[in-house]
Amino acid sequence: MTVKNELFLGDSKKELEKLPDNSIDLIFTSPPYADQRKNTYGGIHPDKYVEWFLPVSEQLLRVLKPTGTFVLNIKERVVKGERSTYVMELILEMKKQGWLWTEEYIWHKKNSYPGKWPNRFRDAWERLLQFNKEKKFNMYQEEVMVPMGDWAKTRLRKLSDTDKTRDESKVGSGFGKNISNWVGRDKAYPTNVLHLATECSNKKHSAAFPEGLPEWFIKLFTKEGDTVLDPFMGSGTTNIVASQMKRNTIGIEIVPEYYEMVKDQLQPEELYLLEPKPSYESDQPRRRISIR
Repeated sequence: MTVKNELFLGDSKKELEKLPDNSIDLIFTSPPYADQRKNTYGGIHPDKYVEWFLPVSEQLLRVLKPTGTFVLNIKERVVKGERSTYVMELILEMKKQGWLWTEEYIWHKKNSYPGKWPNRFRDAWERLLQFNKEKKFNMYQEEVMVPMGDWAKTRLRKLSDTDKTRDESKVGSGFGKNISNWVGRDKAYPTNVLHLATECSNKKHSAAFPEGLPEWFIKLFTKEGDTVLDPFMGSGTTNIVASQMKRNTIGIEIVPEYYEMVKDQLQPEELYLLEPKPSYESDQPRRRISIR
């Protein structure tokens, strides 16, 4: 099969206007956070962040298919010892724009950057906000199932009568379980917490996301031949992984240096013929430079 890679150099708000309506299956991106990367992206003040992002999200809403998904990797800043509220404000404004805030995933950074602050501990997680246009969207849950674990070998070996029915909680919580449903299964559905190490091959960017992060969501929300968009491409992590997974990709980047770097790594068209599926299960950092 042939995979197409389209790259655009310029401002996301303007470049997105070139894309047709309802043409994207998955948008996965990590935009510049407020007041960060000032030398590269100019920096956006927390008070202006929502105003800056809404024109972009308006275009993303237009280009996303009704069955598609938008995953936004973002984290609040700490300003003068207090967390900013621009992420919460952005969610509310995007809902007014027509987005459905469907889910929130947590990326647990297993090797988060060390440090000490007088009124808080180091950040070890980031948000991945899931937005959709419709309540029914493409989701391939079986593609991200995980091994059951050794607990099942002993716990399911001998079941009591209670285990074979939907046992109501003894504390009156309203929750119940039927343990026998797990008999014979070797895989289970994952949680909404992803445990991945940060990409650390680029010493200047301690919070760069690993290739396993977009890879997990690409498996969950797309199939081969679908189209994945990153409107803030950076070093092209999302695009390169998606192309390797036989998805068409579109990337937009405003910094010429990063644009040229990704362009050198991605061909406009790539042909895959009877190749085995690549494995992305390792948490070990890759040696390709990552900007974010």
